[in-house]
Amino acid sequence: MARLAGKIAIITGAAKGLGEADARLFAKEGATVILTDMDVENGQRIAKEIGGNAEFHQQDVCDEDRWIELIGDVVARHGKLDILVNNAGIVHPGNIETQTTEQYRQIMAVSSDGTFFGSKHAVLAMKETGGGSIINMASVASLRGESRVLGYCAAKGAVEAMTRGIAVHCVQSGYNIRCNSIHPGVIWTPMVQNIMGDKTPEGEDPQELTRMGVPNDIAYAVLYLASDESKHTNGIELRVDNAHTIIPNNY
Repeated sequence: MARLAGKIAIITGAAKGLGEADARLFAKEGATVILTDMDVENGQRIAKEIGGNAEFHQQDVCDEDRWIELIGDVVARHGKLDILVNNAGIVHPGNIETQTTEQYRQIMAVSSDGTFFGSKHAVLAMKETGGGSIINMASVASLRGESRVLGYCAAKGAVEAMTRGIAVHCVQSGYNIRCNSIHPGVIWTPMVQNIMGDKTPEGEDPQELTRMGVPNDIAYAVLYLASDESKHTNGIELRVDNAHTIIPNNY
């Protein structure tokens, strides 16, 4: 336990799903956790349930000024920022013919712009306070074609490529800052549940069930990248999908 003892972490999109799982696990491992989300009610509830080493702040990740304000406040009060988890993201189903421009721009704004703003201002802070770890939530959708979620594929592809650029920049600049992306497969989160509607994993094809994960499957991967155990892990695309992306189509 206490793999993150003394560390200060910001987790976006922390009011549900993967972000909530990250926040709860980080707190158990000794981190001070700043949860952010647009969902104030759930965010405050989760922070209260976690207890004294957690706090909630409302944040629109598409607003760069809010990023500057948030990170400035965290560093002023806690003296540093060790970990940023760019987890916030949205999805609107749609292929190249049916995805609307409005949906596409919203998806890109939250995942791509939000990751850019967060990473930019985290690097500016971390390089002055001893370094840190940035973990960007991508998806297996950036590694293979997914016709049903075109905008989501594009956004996560941008996150994946951006992660490599950040990692290389920090190494070449001599900063003690790592940046890695995580690529979940299908995880049973509220976002996936909304897409699936009334469907549930129970009673589905056993082969499909092996491809369905739960939030903590991702949270433990995030924990590794956030901890000092991964000090030499930088610029990777960590796939957490139970081999979903490499199972042959006739499996």
